[in-house]
Amino acid sequence: MKELTIDAKTENLSRVLEFVDEELEKSGCSMRSMMQMDIAVEEIFVNIANYAYTPESGKAVIRVDTANDPNRVTVIFKDTGTPYDPLAKEDPDITLSSEERKIGGLGIYMAKKSVDDIKYEYKNGENILSIRKNL
Repeated sequence: MKELTIDAKTENLSRVLEFVDEELEKSGCSMRSMMQMDIAVEEIFVNIANYAYTPESGKAVIRVDTANDPNRVTVIFKDTGTPYDPLAKEDPDITLSSEERKIGGLGIYMAKKSVDDIKYEYKNGENILSIRKNL
């Protein structure tokens, strides 16, 4: 398992994506699967950067695990910011026009649709969100 600890700031998104993509490439991940993971990684990291520590800032830990199963990759995000379960919010009704739809929730919805499994827990003072993609 590889780990990156980084300031949870939107300007660090490219470094986070580079880190995750390097590990995905090593595991033989297809370009399609990598792009799908990138959608989820971007949404989750940007949410941490924008909301976890507001108005302060803090660290985010990103772990990439490809060791347990060569046909699956798991990316785990941890932060010690405000407890928040993004999965608890109801999915947006995408059949409605953008004018009719409530603001918010579309990004995490896209993340959910891009991966095979997504889980959240708050444990020992940490938000822990993991995403899994079958390769």
